[in-house]
Amino acid sequence: MQIKPRQHLLDIWQAIARHSFDAGGWQWGDWGKESSVADAERLLCLLYPATEIPAFRLDDPDTTQEDVQQALKRAGGRLEVPASLVTAAADFMRAHTGEDKRPTFAGGYYFGSADKTKQLTEEQRQLGVVDSFSMSVTLCLATLGFLKVYETRTRRSDIKETIAELRQDTSNRLTAAMVSLLRSFTVNVFDTDSSQGATLCELLGQGRLSQRQVLNKFQSRFRSLRAAINESVFLGIDVQEGLKDENQLFECGWAWSMVKDAPEVETDEPIGPQPEGVANAVPYLYFTVVALDGIQDLFSDRTLTLGLLNTEQQKLAEALRLRWELTQQYWSGIARFDADRWPLEDIPWRTTGQKLESAYFSLSVAAILVHDLMRRRATDDDLTRTVAVVERLAERGRITSRMTREDPMVHELHNVGVALPLQGSERVGPPMTWSMTDFSAQLLKRTVQLCTLSRNLASHDRLLRLAEGIFDHMWKRRIREGEGVGLWDNIHAAYPEAEIHKRRVPVSWSITERVTEVMVQAYQMYQQPPIRSLELTELSRALLSESAHLLGNEQMEPAPKDDGRHGMQLRNIEVKLRRARTLVDEQPGTAYALTLEVLGQLDALARAREAADRGV
Repeated sequence: MQIKPRQHLLDIWQAIARHSFDAGGWQWGDWGKESSVADAERLLCLLYPATEIPAFRLDDPDTTQEDVQQALKRAGGRLEVPASLVTAAADFMRAHTGEDKRPTFAGGYYFGSADKTKQLTEEQRQLGVVDSFSMSVTLCLATLGFLKVYETRTRRSDIKETIAELRQDTSNRLTAAMVSLLRSFTVNVFDTDSSQGATLCELLGQGRLSQRQVLNKFQSRFRSLRAAINESVFLGIDVQEGLKDENQLFECGWAWSMVKDAPEVETDEPIGPQPEGVANAVPYLYFTVVALDGIQDLFSDRTLTLGLLNTEQQKLAEALRLRWELTQQYWSGIARFDADRWPLEDIPWRTTGQKLESAYFSLSVAAILVHDLMRRRATDDDLTRTVAVVERLAERGRITSRMTREDPMVHELHNVGVALPLQGSERVGPPMTWSMTDFSAQLLKRTVQLCTLSRNLASHDRLLRLAEGIFDHMWKRRIREGEGVGLWDNIHAAYPEAEIHKRRVPVSWSITERVTEVMVQAYQMYQQPPIRSLELTELSRALLSESAHLLGNEQMEPAPKDDGRHGMQLRNIEVKLRRARTLVDEQPGTAYALTLEVLGQLDALARAREAADRGV
């Protein structure tokens, strides 16, 4: 199924308007305001495309395009839609702000209990989670950019008052989310003889290197990174003394929430008291990927161009950027630890902190590697090997391969998902879990990112075919009846023979948001110039040379008496050749086609003249 980002986004927006608007006003429904993560994801399904794609802009009603208005007609006219979005965003900020005026980041019903006989306490459901911190960064930046334009377009006094309040609340929430991300970052140091050390050494050694060889190579590979963490990382983390000992291994990344005993981050912004951390100082691959996705929005071209960050937020953003770069370098180095056989190529990945293994963790490491490849100039070898890993993950996840009888992969990756134990949550009640059921959506997201990155024709073609295959799988999983028609997630539609676990909530906003995000990425991918073929460029130049020569020859012949038709044909040929010359470097295929057409026209003129000569 071909990915058509404009059409598919319009379909998604129409489904959201049907689901979340009633009589022109935003409706949260039964499950709204129960999880700050889900609520942020729902708003981003509209705000993210509206602020990233010019054709989907809603902040200037005079420029709203007709098909966009038609898709959102359930939400009101072109003047009502942006006002409804402002009201919904303001309602979100109020709902997720505590009585002490502190922004809250509750996981809510996204949290699960590891002990099925015990319910989570209300205190546990209100705990902040990295998913919410990261989503809030993206949501707040999208909202601030939206308000910057819309406030100059609306004349409604009530909306102007709401905008003034919303801007301040959004800025406070953005600062609080950034501070929380800083306090959730952690460095975990452990000995090679510990269970974590043994797992990491086995993973990196791949059965080919001894523990001592792994340690020596680890010391050499990460010496500068270890020094950078020790010397540069200070906001929101107390780096352990063990990091200075090169005989110790370490991991860095984000825990599931703010780390216990993480020091407060000094800031002058009015974000209220900073809560005590709960999480153990252990990085999680899943939450690390989520944090990296959100943090990169802080230094996007749009954020910088619109000046969305104040001075204090710019300081926090720099601190987060440092962690963003260090974390990518670390996990990219781990993924490609041995050049002959990457640990990433050994699927499934085994985590050291949680002692779990799953293809989902392989996808998480691949996602970080994709981040790193996008940050630096990727080599063809890196890209080709990463493409192969992504293809294997699609096959292993039963997306591009058929399901077997009682297939465990469907259950583990799509149905119930991978349940992460949230270490440290037992301090405030029953042990908590976090389930990851978005394997397909995440795989599609990383495939499109790689496709955007790749400038190699063979790799790009493989990735585009894979992305279309995964998207076909995802499109089948839209809800066909009941609440949330046209949204996600109906697993049974893709796996009719599987026994499907019934979920509590009718709509998965996490999967719906990720598919929306992929459409934005696909739009940006198609905005890039096509990949140039050197062979096609050479052929086009050769054809252009021949065409120019034949045209010059044709122009020296006496013009026939045809009321000027011959002269018009020659001028048309000149225009096409001029166009082909301007395109030959960027679009050699188009230049090739234009020049072939020119050669055909010149040959027709030559044959007509020969026939006329014989007739004479």
